[in-house]
Amino acid sequence: MYTGIEMGSWLKPVRWIGTSLRDLRSFPRPVRIDIGHALFAAQEGKTDPAAKPLKGFGGASVLEIVASHQGNAWRAVYTVRFLDVIYVLHVFQKKSTKGIATPPRVIDLIKQRLADAERDY
Repeated sequence: MYTGIEMGSWLKPVRWIGTSLRDLRSFPRPVRIDIGHALFAAQEGKTDPAAKPLKGFGGASVLEIVASHQGNAWRAVYTVRFLDVIYVLHVFQKKSTKGIATPPRVIDLIKQRLADAERDY
């Protein structure tokens, strides 16, 4: 019996919005690996322990992956709002010195890219 697993069809594809893939490629290798593991879990329909719902987006359809490396904080924001695809909306190095909140300009960019993902879907 064919289950779909043999050919990898059980993984949701990942689509990259804006400069997210190019930005991720500029991150240190350990950060890319951590984010890649969390996105792979999302492709399998799971939530990695490093991924948490991003505040301000109502529920758990927009998630933020948190990765740390050499004292720096890195983030990747993706959505599972769509049934059969993962959209990576934004990746960035967090440089804020004002606590853990995501800066409003970054939230605005994520909202814009979420709208782009909705149009693409």
